[in-house]
Amino acid sequence: MTLKKTEQKTLVPQKKQKLIKRMLSTYLLPHRFVLFGAAICMIIASATTAAFAQLLQPIFDQILIDKDTGKIMPVATAIFLCITLRGIATYGHVVLMANIGMDIIARIQKELFEHFIRIDIGYHQKNPSGTLLTRLTSDAAVVRSAASDAVTGIAKSLLTLILLLGVMFYQNWQLSLITLTVFPPAILFVGYVGKKIRSVSRKTQEGFSVLTDKLAQTFQGVRQVKVNNKESFETIRMGEVIDHMKRLNKKSVRVGNLTTPVNDLFVGLILFALVSYGGFAVMDQSMTPGALVTFIAAFLLAYEPMKKLSKLHVQLNTGLGAADRIFEALDTKSKVTDKKSAKPLVLDSSPSIKFSNVFFAYEGEKSKALDGISFTAAKNKKIALVGPSGGGKSTILNMIPRFFDPQKGVIEINGQDISKVTLRSLRDHIAYVPQDAVIFDEDVTYNIAYGADEATQEQIEAAAKAAFAHDFIMELPEGYQTRLGENGTKLSGGQRQRIAIARAILRDAPILLLDEATSALDNESEEFIQKSLEELSKNRTTIMIAHRLSTIKNADKIIVIDQGRIAEQGTHEGLLKKEGLYKTLHDIAFKDKTNDVVQL
Repeated sequence: MTLKKTEQKTLVPQKKQKLIKRMLSTYLLPHRFVLFGAAICMIIASATTAAFAQLLQPIFDQILIDKDTGKIMPVATAIFLCITLRGIATYGHVVLMANIGMDIIARIQKELFEHFIRIDIGYHQKNPSGTLLTRLTSDAAVVRSAASDAVTGIAKSLLTLILLLGVMFYQNWQLSLITLTVFPPAILFVGYVGKKIRSVSRKTQEGFSVLTDKLAQTFQGVRQVKVNNKESFETIRMGEVIDHMKRLNKKSVRVGNLTTPVNDLFVGLILFALVSYGGFAVMDQSMTPGALVTFIAAFLLAYEPMKKLSKLHVQLNTGLGAADRIFEALDTKSKVTDKKSAKPLVLDSSPSIKFSNVFFAYEGEKSKALDGISFTAAKNKKIALVGPSGGGKSTILNMIPRFFDPQKGVIEINGQDISKVTLRSLRDHIAYVPQDAVIFDEDVTYNIAYGADEATQEQIEAAAKAAFAHDFIMELPEGYQTRLGENGTKLSGGQRQRIAIARAILRDAPILLLDEATSALDNESEEFIQKSLEELSKNRTTIMIAHRLSTIKNADKIIVIDQGRIAEQGTHEGLLKKEGLYKTLHDIAFKDKTNDVVQL
């Protein structure tokens, strides 16, 4: 299996600078006071590191060589204070930056979640759940690491490096110039590695999105996997995805750690020069042993922040790649929004719903899902949408709560153009029961009351009774407090559907949308539900996608949808007399007279 290749973006210098600026201003600047405290700790830690290196000279020159016993206690005390202060300052810096990091990741996840939950449905259709989860988890963690650890780590390492270079120049400027020869090639190499790691990081994160998405799909469809004996197939298929990720991760490790052997090569050459030159300088007494030891110690101490700078540069570039993806997601505007002049939808009773010459095509599709749809659902009437699969029935239903907006045409509720009313007020007047009932991993009460936050327990139970769900709910281990599992795994298909219908009953909205709401019920349950839906539909405008004959026959109007157009409309008896598409499909479906399901 070959994973789909994705276009790799290269961060040009201008974009990189903008990303860094945006990342810092968005996520670090709000914590400037805590950052100030962390900066103080950082300065103390860096200064004490440099002071420790400088204190090595009196140990050798004055204590060990000159035998000056009066220097022992002051120097020992100074070293003790340096090490202690450095430990305290480092602890303070780490804790403060960790707190900032946790705040950053929480903010990113909150912003992304709110953005994803509010953006139009079309965005979710284009972006698999695995991609969204990767942005919320992996990418958010990488940005936190870059913003809090890499940026401040670079500042701390640079400050420590500068102070230690000061110690080195103070001891011997000629040797210091020799050591500086390591920086130009090291900086060039780090820049080269940074470009490589950005590309590898993007591929790795995109591969992680694919892995997450495929895992979610497989586990959600585990029943289909088992009933079709596809365990081995899925194991092999997932193994290929995991192996692809393994190769990407290995490459990331190889590229990310390239700086270590190269830096060590440079350091080895510098130490060779220092020991050779410094040894002769001590021999001819142009340099004291303590000065040479101090210089070498300062250089070795400086090597650590220099090496860390290389790794932090890699970490920063990885974070910039993740930040680019996060900001790209946050900058994506929803295609379904309130207009500035939008007003609340006002309904005193059950409304009429009118489609006028509505056209719609899904993004990337050449054919139209809706091709000039016009019809009116009168107040308090039930409209049944029937027709072949893929004809446009669900798209019509999705237009009413504005999951999508038409490219052309107008949809009106009581004469009010729904594109000119607020989304919140529009959806407040709609109860929706999908074909696949959505059940949350919460208790029964939570699931029925979802969308009716002020409902009392008595109202919740009354809705459950109306949906003929109360009896089976009371048989659950903890009744209405029973958690239903992920997507309602503890319930049968019919039970899940009745919970969804109870939710719609409790919502008590004037517009009722049913997407094959009785399709998952057995005949006995369906008979009960038909009665409850009959009661629920009173004084409401109902538009339903229906397959069952009993549901279709009870509709005030049947609209036959075929290839995005209205083929015909009328009552059940009237359409049978027309001998058009409806009768053809009806006769095919009911060759077996015991069948009640119109497979349209």
